Amino acid sequence: MLAFLLTGQYMDKYHNHLAGMPDGPRLLYRTRHIFILLAGLLNLGMGAYFTYQGEAWRRTMQLLGSLLIFAASFLFLIAFFYEPNLTNLHTPLSHWGTYPHCHRRAVARH
Repeated sequence: MLAFLLTGQYMDKYHNHLAGMPDGPRLLYRTRHIFILLAGLLNLGMGAYFTYQGEAWRRTMQLLGSLLIFAASFLFLIAFFYEPNLTNLHTPLSHWGTYPHCHRRAVARH
């Protein structure tokens, strides 16, 4: 959540609220900013309800999934600074960062 607040301040102070910025980079800054919010809220939610599973294989899978979610959060943060500078709206980091988040939500529904 702190990263979400700081990236918002970055867009405000360093890029003047993204005013006058071309549509492509502005879109990437804003969507990556929202992805950071998603990751922060997901981590908060997981942390609030996290309890270790009894069986070793379940605990291993649980910790592996949590590690992937945490790593994806860092991909979003790096993508916030890196991807708006790429051409053709290319998004390699956030592309890979969305997989653990989407999978975790799908698993939680079942």
